[in-house]
Amino acid sequence: MSTMALPYREPLVPRDPGDRQIPEPPRRGEPGGPPCAICAGKTTSAVWSDDNWTLHAPVQGSLPGAVWLASRIHVDSFADLPEELAADFGRVAARVERAILALGDVARVHLYRWGDGGAHFHVWFLPRPLGMLEASGMALPIWEDVLPNVTDEELAAAAKRVASMM
Repeated sequence: MSTMALPYREPLVPRDPGDRQIPEPPRRGEPGGPPCAICAGKTTSAVWSDDNWTLHAPVQGSLPGAVWLASRIHVDSFADLPEELAADFGRVAARVERAILALGDVARVHLYRWGDGGAHFHVWFLPRPLGMLEASGMALPIWEDVLPNVTDEELAAAAKRVASMM
């Protein structure tokens, strides 16, 4: 039985979506869009890397232990990863998850891939705090957005602890 709950008081009122924008505007890293921030090195420095991947701490977040993993090559999605990198993703994702769980006070690690902001493959790993059942499943990123932020230094320190266990 799930106790997932949104971090807002009732009643929430559904609204109609806006008009569709077709064609969609280009994202970062797509032709006609701004340059890819990951390729340009305009993101947080990697706390861990290997030949295929870089692991980064977020900024302005509320969940110490959250990290994001990016491919070294500029591809957009799972569908674009070369087969060997797609297979390697599973190996590295398992290592990241084990390292986050080893931080303690973490019940689950949720993986999220949103590709709407940039066209460079990256996946978020978000730790659900132990006992915070209302943040189960899809509610976790919504809670992450409304919980008080910790300092960027705390986020970076937790990411470095994750990296040290990789």
